[in-house]
Amino acid sequence: MRLRDFGITPGRLPAGTLNAITDVPGVKVGHVTLISGEGALQQGTGPVRTGTTAVLPHDGSLFREKVPAGVFTINGFGKATGFEQIRTRGVIETPILLTNTLNIGRVSDGLIGYMLRQNPDIGLTAGTVSPVVGECNDGFLNDLRGRHVHEAHVWAAIDGASGGAVAEGCVGAGTGTACYQFKGGIGTSSRMALDGRYTVGALVQTNHGSRAELMMLGVPVGLHLLEDHLPQPGPGSIMMVLATDAPLDSRQLTRLAARAAFGLARTGTVSHDGSGDFVIAFSTPNRWAHEPAEIEQPVTRLTEGEKATNELFLAAVESVEEAILNALVAAETMTGRDGNTLHALPHEAISHWFEYYRRT
Repeated sequence: MRLRDFGITPGRLPAGTLNAITDVPGVKVGHVTLISGEGALQQGTGPVRTGTTAVLPHDGSLFREKVPAGVFTINGFGKATGFEQIRTRGVIETPILLTNTLNIGRVSDGLIGYMLRQNPDIGLTAGTVSPVVGECNDGFLNDLRGRHVHEAHVWAAIDGASGGAVAEGCVGAGTGTACYQFKGGIGTSSRMALDGRYTVGALVQTNHGSRAELMMLGVPVGLHLLEDHLPQPGPGSIMMVLATDAPLDSRQLTRLAARAAFGLARTGTVSHDGSGDFVIAFSTPNRWAHEPAEIEQPVTRLTEGEKATNELFLAAVESVEEAILNALVAAETMTGRDGNTLHALPHEAISHWFEYYRRT
């Protein structure tokens, strides 16, 4: 189930056909979901409630044909990798992988292994490679110290990535994560900008926010559910990925990434002290060759007229907001280690409070 199944059409801009990041042509998403074991925590064994998610800007070789990118850190209490090279060079050269906090190293290593397999000259004649990996802490449900995501899972997520509808909720990197102290996970959404000329899509891995903060399209749903199934883990983090087919350069993409903060804020959080809130944004049209044939390359770049820029900003804000709410709506109650349980946001409560505040 998704937010729009409640009869709501959020925002001012139209969604893409799938209302997903894969509405941006060429973008693919793959998940590997790991669920096993019940009962008491046995470190290194389980229970396991985790996974990994891969986002591919295109289905060619990203190392050979890099895409323009920008990153933005709202609050930096996290372990994302590859950001400094994006800030310096302005491109992404690997798939984007999401996972859990203590698996960041193994997933980075698995992604490097994938790139070495795909590009036998890396480390020899073609330089090195910078893996882009983000994370959220799923340790309330998952055997976090077990670091159960391995190279084979990374490769499977990348090789299994596809266009089309994107699975949401308790899948991939969102398998064990929360959202406003409910069960959360993966969510996605998209918007069409400038009369359908360009698309902006968002994919999020939620693990952020306290119950009292939750706002759904201006409705203070969280305040009405403060006594339900508490206590649960406190505020955590969120990873946000933005894709667009608008021809933006790295500086413009950094500006776009910064606007994700407003979409996040619309759902209620203040970005807590211990939260890792990161945004990665990329553009698909202008690819940068690893070994360019010429020293100059003509490119098409979107001019920064007020209408075009502001509408793309709005598309980013609306798609991030709806992606977060889709993650909440799609997620199902899950019990993990030591009987710890993250309860799904009850759909009947959403319907009731939307009707009460006349959001239907």
